[in-house]
Amino acid sequence: MIDIDKLRDFINGNLADSGNYLVDVKVSGDNNIVVEIDNDEAVDIDDCVRLTRAIEEAFDRDVEDYELEVGSCGLTAPFKVERQYHKNIGNPIEVLTADGRKLHGVLSSADADGFTMKIEEKVKAEGEKRPHIEEVEHRFSYGDVKRVVYDMQF
Repeated sequence: MIDIDKLRDFINGNLADSGNYLVDVKVSGDNNIVVEIDNDEAVDIDDCVRLTRAIEEAFDRDVEDYELEVGSCGLTAPFKVERQYHKNIGNPIEVLTADGRKLHGVLSSADADGFTMKIEEKVKAEGEKRPHIEEVEHRFSYGDVKRVVYDMQF
């Protein structure tokens, strides 16, 4: 069975100068390997091919019988690493909170502890007869959410 830590270190080293970064690597019990990479711009199919070949050279298939799939994160895939949040600042996102609420807004900032999004909400100020729409910032730690995705319907 492939050592996932060794594989992860190899991939990170291989991607270090490419602009691409590792989002996720999974190794199933029967040695099926799925690698997801991303880039602040776009992942080229040639990047996936190069990484596939590098992994196959470093991890001999005759020694470790495995299947390998290397691909980029899809537009609808949940964010998994902090760098994806940074990449999407200013973009619309959909957040599914830990308590099951679905929120739509714009990602405004991200750091090591979490992220902030702006949501348009009806706000009724004291003394006003009717509420008005206002952008309100909400801060979340990464552990407070079940899923965050790019919101194509916003």
